[in-house]
Amino acid sequence: MNHSQATTRDHVISAGVATASPAMSITRARAFLAALLAAAGLLLPDAASAQQSDGERLFRQRCGACHSLEPGQNRAGPHLSGIIGRTAGSVESARYSAALRESDIVWDGGTLDTFLAAPRQMVPGTSMTVGVPNAAQRAAIIGHLEGAVAQ
Repeated sequence: MNHSQATTRDHVISAGVATASPAMSITRARAFLAALLAAAGLLLPDAASAQQSDGERLFRQRCGACHSLEPGQNRAGPHLSGIIGRTAGSVESARYSAALRESDIVWDGGTLDTFLAAPRQMVPGTSMTVGVPNAAQRAAIIGHLEGAVAQ
């Protein structure tokens, strides 16, 4: 090492200029990224709120053409207000297949998940043809339906 270059554990000083070692740069970058992500968490909605808004959007996109969340507003399918704990095929004046009316299903998160994944596999003969194969989307929709009950 010559007189214009000195080495320390974390820094190389050459001609009066200090530079961080690669290990030190990575450590600082990780700390900066962690601080940035923590600060961003203060600006973003919490995960439950994001999932609820995803569920609401997905409900409108995937379910809203045939179903309403307003009690008594049946469309091609029954309204889904208060669906959690309700027996399948039990909404008055809604059109149901005989298969669904006779299924004895009580709707909860699990039965909704199975039904939404593949309606005609769970209830052969149902008139519901639209499934939601994506598990995350089903979870968001079901979360929205569960939250709609509490409102």
